[in-house]
Amino acid sequence: MNTPDAPAPSLHYLAGLTDDQGVVEHALYDRARREYGYCTDDAGRLLGLASRMGEDPDASRLAHACLGFLERAHIAGASFRLRQRGGGEWTSDPSSDDATGRALLGLGTAAAWAPWPQVRLRAQRLFDQSCDLRTPHPRALAYAALGAAQVLRVEPAHRGGAVLLGRASALLDGEGTGAQWPWPEPRLSYANALLPEAALAAAEQSHDVALGERALARLEWLVGRQVRGGHFSFVPAHGADEASSTPAFDQQAIEACTTASACARAFAYTGEPRWAREVQRAAAWFLGDNDVGVAMFDPATGGGYDGLEEHGVNLNQGAESSMAFVATMLALHDVRRSLGEDGARPLGTRR
Repeated sequence: MNTPDAPAPSLHYLAGLTDDQGVVEHALYDRARREYGYCTDDAGRLLGLASRMGEDPDASRLAHACLGFLERAHIAGASFRLRQRGGGEWTSDPSSDDATGRALLGLGTAAAWAPWPQVRLRAQRLFDQSCDLRTPHPRALAYAALGAAQVLRVEPAHRGGAVLLGRASALLDGEGTGAQWPWPEPRLSYANALLPEAALAAAEQSHDVALGERALARLEWLVGRQVRGGHFSFVPAHGADEASSTPAFDQQAIEACTTASACARAFAYTGEPRWAREVQRAAAWFLGDNDVGVAMFDPATGGGYDGLEEHGVNLNQGAESSMAFVATMLALHDVRRSLGEDGARPLGTRR
């Protein structure tokens, strides 16, 4: 698998968006807009990413800052405050299931991966306090379930994690409307690959071969629907249904990131190189192999651009897009390392 221009994953740009309060949500070009504040979603994302990149020189500071934000944001149970202004006061925005799901993903990842014992301990404690998430929203539950899957890697008897994964397998395994639209929703929206990835994680944990096959089939359909001319043409920000045409804009970095993550998990589950190639294709979208033929990251800063537009890019480098870029490069790096020099060694076997 050859993506020669792919940069090594680095937290350097994200370090500039992060202070002692947390990670700043928005940027004007590459300048952090602290006046717009911080959000729980991004703290969860960056906590997980920094925990997986523990050797990066900025990882420890970012993980501690984001974990502290989540601890302050936690209200009770599966409820977190959503946003904090630059001055430190919390906004009146209602708690969000999606934000809780992302917080749980970050906490679960930190509990499993963080190389700093106190971070692991604090993340596990907060995960335990907040993991009883009950929500009808598939993406919120999928984020939480992926966090639970991380916890169960290191604590297989963790009851809260097992319950979360069980809820996810029930909610995410719904029927589509037919062979032409096997998706469990009438419309694709955002972070779509998250749903089959969480179902696949549930299948791994429960050793449910049939669930795993259905999750892989749904991911294969989603990937096939979004490939155009050999490159990814992702569902735009306003979504898509069976009648939608391509290309469409604005395309968001989160679609490339969740696709790379889901395909990396499919590769680990099956050992089939075709899934590794889809990770490469998702990474290539950032490098310019997309509908407009422009790079979706700034090589001078290492930040990811906020959207692919019909005639170029949104040059702002906010937290979500920049984390999506780094996480995708990390997925590519991990898959390459697992393939080995011959590019053919399977990473794992199907359960």
